[in-house]
Amino acid sequence: MTPTPALADLTEEYEFLDADDRYRLLIDLGRGLEPMPDALKTDATLVRGCSAAVWVYPTMREDGRLHFLADSNAAITKGIIALVLLTVQDGMPAEIAGADIEGALAPFDLRNQLSSNRTQGIPNMIALIRETAARYA
Repeated sequence: MTPTPALADLTEEYEFLDADDRYRLLIDLGRGLEPMPDALKTDATLVRGCSAAVWVYPTMREDGRLHFLADSNAAITKGIIALVLLTVQDGMPAEIAGADIEGALAPFDLRNQLSSNRTQGIPNMIALIRETAARYA
């Protein structure tokens, strides 16, 4: 697993890339996701409403922070997951529940950069992350 860049650094890099390079950046981000064991890829961890299969599994760290394992069967979708997780990974549950994830992702303009099929599940994944955080808060 390669080190994950900060969201601010990615935002800066992303704005200077053309469409093909943006796809490559997302694919590279997805490759850097922490591996999710197949045993956790169940119906219970499946995010509903995504065109590709997306699984999200929360874990609570000893220090009270939420850590998410996530995966997808589609490379670009996996990159989008990585972007979303950059906004919340290892945060305190109350912070995650109130985080402006959509605002953090706005500079990436995913709705206009990607097909609607690729972005339709993002709100569902964000809602699942917020609901999970609210339960732990």
